[in-house]
Amino acid sequence: MHVGYQCEECEEAVWLATTRSELTWLRNRRHLVREVLKHVSAGLDSWIMDGMEFLERHDGHSVVIVSKST
Repeated sequence: MHVGYQCEECEEAVWLATTRSELTWLRNRRHLVREVLKHVSAGLDSWIMDGMEFLERHDGHSVVIVSKST
């Protein structure tokens, strides 16, 4: 099973290598992740970076967590 975010307005989706609960955590705590990014030089896990990029591009849109079978 793959999980990711989907923008309900543009219908664009991104599939990330993580769990539904971690995607919920990231979506609800974007402000904290932004602050952490200011203070780490090595970066964060790729799913966090990819998820943040997607959420930032679709800021203000309705973004839902979706899943699909493999």
